[in-house]
Amino acid sequence: MTKPKALILLATGTNRDHDIFDALVLAGAEPEIVPLNILKAHQKSWSDYQILALPGGFSYADALGAGRLLAIDLNSYFQDQLNLFNEKRKAIIGVCNGFQALVKSGILPGQKSVRSTLTFNQCGHFECRWTTIKPISQKCIWTRNIDKLIECPVAHGEGNFQCASPNLINELAQNEQIALVYTSPAGQKAAGEYPYNPNGSVEDIAGMCNEYGNVLGLMPHPENHIHTYQHPQWTRGEKANSGLFLFTNGVAYASQL
Repeated sequence: MTKPKALILLATGTNRDHDIFDALVLAGAEPEIVPLNILKAHQKSWSDYQILALPGGFSYADALGAGRLLAIDLNSYFQDQLNLFNEKRKAIIGVCNGFQALVKSGILPGQKSVRSTLTFNQCGHFECRWTTIKPISQKCIWTRNIDKLIECPVAHGEGNFQCASPNLINELAQNEQIALVYTSPAGQKAAGEYPYNPNGSVEDIAGMCNEYGNVLGLMPHPENHIHTYQHPQWTRGEKANSGLFLFTNGVAYASQL
């Protein structure tokens, strides 16, 4: 089976590009970190890749809001390439700042009728802690058939997912676009309770996919729990609930394209 090629976007302020690179390598892909300026100069072709990854960090120092300037870049310079990538149902993942950019560019949730945003954490400050998330969407190619909890850290100040009305949230839920939710360490519903839900996201949403399931955005960092030693309790025998499952799913899907 041919290894799919992954395009990792690098903007000024991105800092989790090598983390996603490692996760994609372990999952069986051939990733490449490419600065946006290289893509703007057409020195690389989007058509050569089967996976697109938008890593975390603070693109453009979060000027005008987290992920907003990167979203403007995506819509101004790469809209045609992104639309074609998406139309071919290639695999796309955005983590933390990447998720923010996908939402603020309109790529997620993907339905034009659904107005949504990622805004300031309900607690009023930056959150940097380990969380437990549960994959719940069988539509999303990144989360389907994962029956395990995933433990990984969050590191964000604007991770609070909200929609314009409760009816829109219900629409996303019925369409299986809520891909991941925050839970207690035992897997019980967080019910908005802090710190299990670290940012106040409606319905404990940790990750969202588009209506076709090929695009995933999430606030937690699964790429920061792909090795046993990354877990804070690994010396006490904690070895399960790795974030690598998500990347393995995405790469397996992309290898069939």
